[in-house]
Amino acid sequence: MANRNEIIDRITRLTQSGQDIVRRECLGELAAYTGRDTILYAVPFNLAMPGIPSNVTSVTLDDVPGFMTCLNGLSGNSLDLILHSPGGSLEAAEQLVQYLRAKYGHIRAIVPQNAMSAATMIACACDEIILGKQSAIGPIDPQIALPRQGGVAVPVPAHSILADFEKAKKEIANDKNAAVVWMPKIMELPHGILDLCQETIDLAKSKVADWINDYMYKGQSNAPGQVIANWLGNFTEHKTHGRPINYTLAQNKGLKVRLLEDDQVLQDWVLSVYHATLATFEITPYIKIIENHNGQGAYTAIQART
Repeated sequence: MANRNEIIDRITRLTQSGQDIVRRECLGELAAYTGRDTILYAVPFNLAMPGIPSNVTSVTLDDVPGFMTCLNGLSGNSLDLILHSPGGSLEAAEQLVQYLRAKYGHIRAIVPQNAMSAATMIACACDEIILGKQSAIGPIDPQIALPRQGGVAVPVPAHSILADFEKAKKEIANDKNAAVVWMPKIMELPHGILDLCQETIDLAKSKVADWINDYMYKGQSNAPGQVIANWLGNFTEHKTHGRPINYTLAQNKGLKVRLLEDDQVLQDWVLSVYHATLATFEITPYIKIIENHNGQGAYTAIQART
């Protein structure tokens, strides 16, 4: 039932809560096929939904209680984690990884379309990542929230902040008049921001390196975790924070990935879950779903969309 139009048609023919019935049915069928606990973590970041603050759809510490709800009553030792997320807090991702790895001996991250930034970090803490030909993970270069006029925090790549500061030093050293241009910009930066940027970059690479070595390459000598993490965190190479990394590139760089298309039944149920989830976002106020294969979970909704 992976066809999007068929799923939407079935939803519209059911009761008012048809989207929940179909989505949960697909999650249940997926878990029945794999024999593994299954959790969906998804937000509608790829849909046109104006008026929704980006922090609401990010990975945050508020997600921890949602995962606690999902794990309550689950007794398996293996987990399929379906991820569709733009990312979010590094610290929140680390706490979720700690929680999930304390319970499960084997975790697969399944990415039906995109798991970026902090969601990529979570995927790297799994034993393997399953990607479709259409799927992508992304760079892990951290974003630092800088306050702008009006009090709105704008995420800026930590690498860009450091690069701008180095550029300012060079230009001022060569031409003192350049300080007229650069000093107002530098004065806008919060105290300690440069140290924070470097420490956050180092932490992101360090955690991902450890997770890859501990889980994807468990027990193997000369594990390539640090090399892979350095590449994922190389802003100079990736150029943009949202640059997609597909199956082939991820495999070539050493990540343990598998094609979703290698198992047609798995692909069918994963895409059914994904399409049913997108349909849920389109016809309900939901903006975040954390849900297990038993239909138990946590749901974030927002009423006003302007």
